[in-house]
Amino acid sequence: MFKAFLAATIMLMSVLGAKAQSGSYDVFIPISKYLSQGNAEALSAWFSENLDITVLSKGGNSSKIQARQIVNSFFNSHTPRSFEVTYTAGRANMKYALGNLNAGGETYLVTIFVYCADDKNEIQQFKIERVQ
Repeated sequence: MFKAFLAATIMLMSVLGAKAQSGSYDVFIPISKYLSQGNAEALSAWFSENLDITVLSKGGNSSKIQARQIVNSFFNSHTPRSFEVTYTAGRANMKYALGNLNAGGETYLVTIFVYCADDKNEIQQFKIERVQ
């Protein structure tokens, strides 16, 4: 019974996407999962309506829809195998993470800035860079 409850709770948390559950909620857990899976659709649910996105040195300010297409294109060309957050920092209204994305046989550095307000978390800056 407890296992079923735990599984349902985890599923509900991932469905809620951009809603924070508490002050100790780690927004990067679901984001990491979607990066590992190469799931641009689920990842884009975290995107702000307008965000700064850079993928392999190309980018700029984009709408949520454009950003989803950019990330989806990257995932189609570079199939993700894993993602690991290596560093996080933040303050009351902004969280920051660096991580390594293993995709298409290469390693990429991913930078994510998340704005946090009103029990809502939104990615405002997202960057994928090739590790030299």
